[in-house]
Amino acid sequence: MNIRRWTVVLLGLVLGAACGRAPRGPAIYVGGGATKLERLGAAELRRYLYLCTGTLPPLVEIGSWAEIDRPGIIVTRDAAAGFAGAGAKSGFDAAAGARVPKLGPEEYWLKTVARRGQRHVLIAGGDPLGALYGVYAFLERQGVRFYLDGDVVPEERFEYKAPDDLDETARPLFKLRGIQPFHDFPEGPDWWNEDTYKAVLGQLPKLRMNFFGLHTYPEKSPNAEPTVWIGPPGEAGRDGRVTAAYPSSYQNTARVNPGSFNWGFQAKKTGDFHFGAAELFESDAFGPEVMDGLMPEPRKPEESIALFNRTADMLRGAFTFARGLGIRTCVGTETPLTVPALVQERLKAAGRDPRDPKVVRELYRGMFERIAAAYPIDYYWLWTNENWTWSDADEDAIKAVTTDLAMAVQALEDAGWPFGLATCGWVLGPPSRRTLFDEVLPKVLAASCINREVGKAPVDPNFARIAGRSKWAIPWLEDDPSLTSVQLWVGRMRRDAVDALKYGCDGLMGIHWRTRILSANAAALAHAAWDQGWNTQPMSFADQIGPINGQSVSFADKPVAGTRDEAVYKDIRDRVYGYRLLVPEGTYAVTLKFCENEFDKKGARVFDVIVQGKVAAEKLDIFDRAGKLKAYDLTVRNVAVPDGRLTVDFVDRIHYPSIAGLVIEGAPAAGGRFVKKINCGGPKVLDYEADWPDVPRHFDALDFYRDWARAQFGRAASAEIAGIFAGLDGRHPVPVTWTDGPGGVVPNARPWEEVRKDYAFVDALAAIRPRITGRGSLERFDYWLKIFEYMREVSRLCCLWGEFNATLDKIQALPGDAEKAKAARERLLPVRVRMIEAARAIMGDLLATAGTTGELGTIANWEQHNFPAVVEKPGEVLRKLLGADLPVEANLGGAYEGPLRIIVPTVRTSREAGEGLKLKVIVLAATPPQDAVLHWRELGGAKFQEVPLRKIARSVYAAELPASEKDIEYYVKASTREGDVYYPSTAPALNQTVIVIPR
Repeated sequence: MNIRRWTVVLLGLVLGAACGRAPRGPAIYVGGGATKLERLGAAELRRYLYLCTGTLPPLVEIGSWAEIDRPGIIVTRDAAAGFAGAGAKSGFDAAAGARVPKLGPEEYWLKTVARRGQRHVLIAGGDPLGALYGVYAFLERQGVRFYLDGDVVPEERFEYKAPDDLDETARPLFKLRGIQPFHDFPEGPDWWNEDTYKAVLGQLPKLRMNFFGLHTYPEKSPNAEPTVWIGPPGEAGRDGRVTAAYPSSYQNTARVNPGSFNWGFQAKKTGDFHFGAAELFESDAFGPEVMDGLMPEPRKPEESIALFNRTADMLRGAFTFARGLGIRTCVGTETPLTVPALVQERLKAAGRDPRDPKVVRELYRGMFERIAAAYPIDYYWLWTNENWTWSDADEDAIKAVTTDLAMAVQALEDAGWPFGLATCGWVLGPPSRRTLFDEVLPKVLAASCINREVGKAPVDPNFARIAGRSKWAIPWLEDDPSLTSVQLWVGRMRRDAVDALKYGCDGLMGIHWRTRILSANAAALAHAAWDQGWNTQPMSFADQIGPINGQSVSFADKPVAGTRDEAVYKDIRDRVYGYRLLVPEGTYAVTLKFCENEFDKKGARVFDVIVQGKVAAEKLDIFDRAGKLKAYDLTVRNVAVPDGRLTVDFVDRIHYPSIAGLVIEGAPAAGGRFVKKINCGGPKVLDYEADWPDVPRHFDALDFYRDWARAQFGRAASAEIAGIFAGLDGRHPVPVTWTDGPGGVVPNARPWEEVRKDYAFVDALAAIRPRITGRGSLERFDYWLKIFEYMREVSRLCCLWGEFNATLDKIQALPGDAEKAKAARERLLPVRVRMIEAARAIMGDLLATAGTTGELGTIANWEQHNFPAVVEKPGEVLRKLLGADLPVEANLGGAYEGPLRIIVPTVRTSREAGEGLKLKVIVLAATPPQDAVLHWRELGGAKFQEVPLRKIARSVYAAELPASEKDIEYYVKASTREGDVYYPSTAPALNQTVIVIPR
């Protein structure tokens, strides 16, 4: 059979032929009947091995393995069939063929195989997607690392050598693994365009993830979002284009909601941003491309229609791209369905009641049929009310949700089940019964929820009480109160992945907004979805002994009334979901001892108690039963334990359950007397044994950070850097909080001299910088150093704000205006100047690290949310005290003062055949660059072509390359009088690459 070769004109091959020898490096082989994903895997091998070695491997399509004529890497979806068909003539080691593992979906096998004295690497999948995952796993062995924001390739090139004894199989621990980017803030997907979606989606298979989901806020929250259109059948065509709509919007710099809220953001022209931040934005009203010309929100019916249709076009392109990579996609709305006011008006005009369940069913059908026509999805999820996180729900509210869910299920049946359904939300189910949906909904629906308390709480143990359906846990990769700060939660991601697996979940997704700053968190979650070899906890919920979650709380200094055993009640295990205890087979009395230590009112802590599967107390309110700091005992008698395992479960309704002690006493079936007493949350006291130690919220992550630091910053100082990051993981200071919106700042009354000690790690990291080599490693190191310096400056600004307020209070107490003005000039103005210096440093650090749309969103957050509170309002107070305008040094500046930078906010690493490549480039400079040019060539080609960047506005440029079937590499060069700057920083030696996904 003839060998068919993909057309590859390579500099390495040409030079090799000229020298009369074969080029260095392996050949990459795929079968003639290879699928799209197998061919993609081969193309990815070719790309990354070229980047690592400097030699572009030939890509060879073969009809049989007997045609392999040089050492190489074989990519196949079916190793068993390949070995079986090879026969003795193939020359492969027969023993290797005899040991082919049975691979399931998405599983892969990496194996060194021998053939006629040559070593080859076999990358085999249980299916085409498994083969692709195997390629990325093999590339990780070559030192390449994949993250949500992009790739890290070793800067020091090496010669490829096939490993001697590679034999590795891997299978996912979860069927679905992925991310849930959250709409509502500029740091997240609100500012994404189709290219950004594809850039992020393109990274998911590299992380061996296969799920991507979006939530949609309804009207008045603050605005309806255009991700999902709501309307009846007949208002959308067969192509998914809607003909009637209502106002909706994504977050943008012009958006303001009079009489409502906008997450703490004030409308502001980007041209009024400070310290050069305005240069990042090409228009005063900035937001996602789908809202161009429609900001702050549509005003006319045709504009509302246009926005929904534009968004559908964007999602169709993105989700079609995702489907081609084996990624399942999901969108959804909250339940009960919020019917927009204009939709209600149209329904009423037609004589329909929007509250009628039958009408809601028709709306869902219209929505589902429109989605099926507009963009491909695999699931639609319905989100429960956020208020169920911290408050109870009455029966009417619960009935409204269950009725709504039933209408959605029936509507999907009416539409022919074009996709699956799932529940989701801030909690698993209603407070009265977290597992209610499992009891009333068909098992075909998946059940999911995000962790409570913006991720501070572990995965809900109630997942373990749900069986027979798909279950998806959704930990927080980051939380929105800390959205403008670093958030290192690698150890927490590991803990959540362990718990999700233990509770029987088959889905593991991470909720987030940003990308690059979360590279470690996202990678940790992705890895934990495949391998948990570092886990020392029980892998099965059935094997767990002791408490289910919980935190030990002691209040030994406070007296407890109503008991002789006061010491038992002075420690509690709070936030606990139950206990699993080993006791001899028999019948027992179980006494649960409680003491409310936190709340002094009814209804603040309410939970159910279930002993051995039977409800022992419903809506238990410790304060209502006994009061605060008073003992309360609940005894359950005749508890049968036939199998030696006693189960005590607590079901949270409001806040979390807590318990002070447990006593089990009775007669074992074998005879005698059995007594077991546990001082829950505390040490051994009286005749009570100590409770189990708390399971840490954060698992150890040093091994992860060792690998991460080595990839990010090189080997020279990676061990020391890993120690710093592992020491910070889950423990670092967070200088921001929720203030009517995400990532806000508040005054800090502590003196800066004391607070700055919390940031000693910044100087420790800075001291390592001279040991970092390689432009890419140094760029990544400086990113994190600047981010940490930014955190420190934010804390300093908060301390200065506290000092400003304390000084202001004293000045306001002075008797006359003249005295106040004099004191303000002498004592308050200097503090104000230092605040401006801190603000300048903050924005300087942000501008030095901005590289993604999420980081542009962080800058907008400061300008529209934080600066108005910490700088602009105090400045107006000071101006009134002085009776004059503030001096220049006491005002926010406008000009950019930093070094020349090139920013490419969206970086594609792949494109589809026939798709062009659009680049948005920001050339940030104190003085305009003399030139800015895109250099590109075919991958591994001899000569770069030049395309001058086209200026759009301010410091924003654009370039576009036509559609092509060729893989390419490119870099951007900008020149000023001070010198040249490149993007990527490793160019022109190591450039950005874009491959074409095979058809």
